[in-house]
Amino acid sequence: MRILILNGSPHPDGATADMVAAFEKGAKEAGHDVVTFSVARMNVKGCLGCEYCHNKGEGKCVQQDDMQRLYPAFFSADMVVFASPIYYFTFSAQLQAVIHRTYAFGIPKNVKQTALILSSGDAFVYGPAITQYYQSIVEYWGVKNAGIFTANGDKNKSEEKRQELYTFGKNLKEEIA
Repeated sequence: MRILILNGSPHPDGATADMVAAFEKGAKEAGHDVVTFSVARMNVKGCLGCEYCHNKGEGKCVQQDDMQRLYPAFFSADMVVFASPIYYFTFSAQLQAVIHRTYAFGIPKNVKQTALILSSGDAFVYGPAITQYYQSIVEYWGVKNAGIFTANGDKNKSEEKRQELYTFGKNLKEEIA
């Protein structure tokens, strides 16, 4: 299975990156083809709402930035994993920009399942991000939610959390249409 991981954390050694690394290791050991983009360190601008993509661009955005590197990854992925720290109850702005820019192509037809990895300092901040994930990804794209994983406080960078994400990646099965 081809897995696209979008890491929205600006911290290369942070809690979100730690969880992503554990999942990625398990998934690769299980034989999956995994590609990870650290979108917080990419140049992806927000959607302009100009409708070029739908009127003239035939699904392509008028903006020429690093999103051009992400589009082929979306089109070839069987699974997309969204990973983000929670900043003020939702995904990082950088991950939000990527999600908004998928508007250009709409629903990636090949993606069958998604997962969500979130980290924060507090256990009671995940609600809005999880709701957005379900409504704007799982339900809108019509995909299976393979899992939601959260870590906060002492669970961040814990061996227990690493093992949970590693096991998830290691046991992941391809979803057949």
